[in-house]
Amino acid sequence: MREVWLLLHLVAVVIWIGGMFFAHFCMRPAAVATLEPPQRLPMMSAALGRFFVAVAWSLALLWGSGIAMFAQLSVAGGKPPMSWNLMAAIALVMTAVFVVIWLRRHPAMQSALAAGEIKAAATALDGIRKLVTLNLVLGFLTIAVATVGRLAN
Repeated sequence: MREVWLLLHLVAVVIWIGGMFFAHFCMRPAAVATLEPPQRLPMMSAALGRFFVAVAWSLALLWGSGIAMFAQLSVAGGKPPMSWNLMAAIALVMTAVFVVIWLRRHPAMQSALAAGEIKAAATALDGIRKLVTLNLVLGFLTIAVATVGRLAN
């Protein structure tokens, strides 16, 4: 069963980290290069809104599969490697950052767009971009811990 949990865990990681990479390094630069702010900001808000729903499902899968793997190891009498504890700690920070983006920053952007306040929407999007950058760095750090950290266990 561990392999199934690990597969689900990795699928969720690919969706979240890969999605952040795509949004930050592919979609955003293309949107900036081709669309003016009145068109770009609603498109980015709509795309991010869809992505955030996928991330929320991925987080449920990540936490569920991670907890299941911890529990499975504990039931078998094993002790989780230090790298697992570090991954969980980073995941907690990443989850908190995502919650701020999803429940505060993105709604602020949507409200500004609804009110026709393009500058405020752009400011909100810039805040989202900075937090996504933080989570992307933390995500790559987590992947490093998951792979290289196994050598230290």
